[in-house]
Amino acid sequence: MMNGISTADLIGSTGVALLLGAFALNLAGRLQRDGAAYAGLNVLGSGLAAAASALIGYWPFIVLESAWCAVSCGALIRLAMRSV
Repeated sequence: MMNGISTADLIGSTGVALLLGAFALNLAGRLQRDGAAYAGLNVLGSGLAAAASALIGYWPFIVLESAWCAVSCGALIRLAMRSV
């Protein structure tokens, strides 16, 4: 724990910031929801949020964020396959 912030808090907050940032940029029209940047931010954000949830043993969010990460990984794979 650093200055009252646990490792799980730091990891989880970073993940949530990435998810909310992608969402806000999409709503503002600055990031396309079917683009690699949006999917990539979702993979990173949800992966970090899942890891933080695992550190504290909170299963509902481990499941939610892992599923979010898997779906976003699928989107990245589809985008990569299209560009080949």
